[in-house]
Amino acid sequence: MLTIWPSIRIVMLASFYLALSFSAIASNEAGSMLRLATTTSTVNSGLMDFLLPEFTKDTAIEVQTIAVGTGKALRLGQEGDVDIILVHSRNDEEAFIDAGFGVERFDVMYNDFILVGPLDDPAQISGSQSITEVLEKIHNTKSVFVSRGDDSGTHKKELSLWQ
Repeated sequence: MLTIWPSIRIVMLASFYLALSFSAIASNEAGSMLRLATTTSTVNSGLMDFLLPEFTKDTAIEVQTIAVGTGKALRLGQEGDVDIILVHSRNDEEAFIDAGFGVERFDVMYNDFILVGPLDDPAQISGSQSITEVLEKIHNTKSVFVSRGDDSGTHKKELSLWQ
């Protein structure tokens, strides 16, 4: 079986802090709370455990984290149930802003995707030079491919790669 697993690398932690600070300034009240919808992979990376205590210490503003897939996080933002979203689907994020649901978008991190499969490599993908070549080989050999299929940022990226 082949599957895609995201590996998050932090590119600009300052952007994240800036995004939180921007919302905090809007609330302008010490001791207030911000609600952050973010992806499960972001929470699982340990990023929130690292950043949020420092943010709270600096601002006296607590941040409640809601870990969901990208699609659900965007819906929570559209419904006004959260103050900030931290997701990984640039096209959907830009559409969210363009539709007037958000104020500003910041790049904070990026994903690496790693294909994992059996040692016997039935699709003969070892040594391939691009994800396009890999997916074509999987398709042409009718090899099994397992998808999350959950409207997460990982799933959205996977669908765009198949296109």
